[in-house]
Amino acid sequence: MSVSRADFDQALSVGRPPNVVKLFPNSRALIVSGKVIDRGLMAKGKAMTIAANGRNNFIIRGALMAAQRANAAIIIEIARSEGGANAYCPVNYWNMARQVDQAMNELGITVPVAIHADHYGIKKESDLDFAKVEIPTIFEAGITSIAIDASHLPDDKNLLSNLALAQFVPSWAGLETEIGEIKGDQGLSSAEEALFLIQGLNAHNIFPDWIALNNGTTHGIEESGQGIQVELTADIHAKLAPYRISGAQHGTSGNSSERLREIAAKTATTKANVATALQMISWGLEVNDYGNAILDADGNFIKVKDAGVTEAMWRQMVEYAEGKGWKKGNYKSLNLPFEPKLLGQPQPIRERMARRVEEFVYNLLVNVFNAQDTAPLAVAAILEKGSHDLGAKVGRIENPAEWSGELIAKRAAALGGDKGPAGDFDD
Repeated sequence: MSVSRADFDQALSVGRPPNVVKLFPNSRALIVSGKVIDRGLMAKGKAMTIAANGRNNFIIRGALMAAQRANAAIIIEIARSEGGANAYCPVNYWNMARQVDQAMNELGITVPVAIHADHYGIKKESDLDFAKVEIPTIFEAGITSIAIDASHLPDDKNLLSNLALAQFVPSWAGLETEIGEIKGDQGLSSAEEALFLIQGLNAHNIFPDWIALNNGTTHGIEESGQGIQVELTADIHAKLAPYRISGAQHGTSGNSSERLREIAAKTATTKANVATALQMISWGLEVNDYGNAILDADGNFIKVKDAGVTEAMWRQMVEYAEGKGWKKGNYKSLNLPFEPKLLGQPQPIRERMARRVEEFVYNLLVNVFNAQDTAPLAVAAILEKGSHDLGAKVGRIENPAEWSGELIAKRAAALGGDKGPAGDFDD
């Protein structure tokens, strides 16, 4: 499958959102709404694409090269904890679109790419006032899709937070929502919780493209084999079917390729977040099929010779982390201080960092996620609509009179359920 030059030019003309056009008026990069990516994967069916957390520039480049090679529509994202106001990564909400646009033009990337602000976390109600100011700025900076994550709050506050912030998200943009903090096999999400959130949003004319669940995974370095609960996910997605919402799978690092194939084949998932694995791969660390870095007998990361960063640079990184007293899970914070050093490495080193990411992502897209040849399907969705705004997948089903603030609180109180242990679950 391929896209003709005429169709690509037309998609480029009408498919880029207004913020992207304003920022990059002369660009040939097909940066699109997250809705476009979701529709492309839905059109293929039993397929999901990578949402690559671009913690460094090499990950962005490698993921884009893999997508071009696989002819796949993809998402480049960063979470608020990674790239928000208190970023530990050099890539952030305000420079990610610029980095993606530059790389796409330089590398000749023609597949559709969305720029996603993942896990825009609301951990307390007082976060809302700040969010109302900040969210418009990230769209001004080229974001084309966002995940409003108020899953840390009780169910009624989660819904009310989504309602409060949705007005600050452009109608054309991709929208993700979430239930259940990502706590591994504790506090697993239920269909009742999912329906409460999606029905409440629907009643107020808000129609998310994706929902993320706590379906058994964790973020970061995963040491348990528990992983994604495929049947739970499939059951929740089936009950949500009237609302035509796709799944967003978080915490894919730490799940085997076989389990990820099952998620693509047996659920309505179209978006799969991959973060920690890509960071480790870009650095040249040895990883297993789960995307987890392999440790040696002394509990240290294993650096693959002549892969990723140089051996001398890796020693510097380890010494820096040890000097800070960081545990293995905190090595992610090396991204920010070491990005200038890595960009200052010789071109062959920089290229092999990106190429290693490319190989890993390409394998996921083609052999695990079934995402190959979804780029033309996403382009077709743009051309069929003749616009950057594909609209909602469903209309209002719920009666707004049954979803007033008072009734939302009563419905939430009746949900109950085990939310798992309390604590700060970092995204």
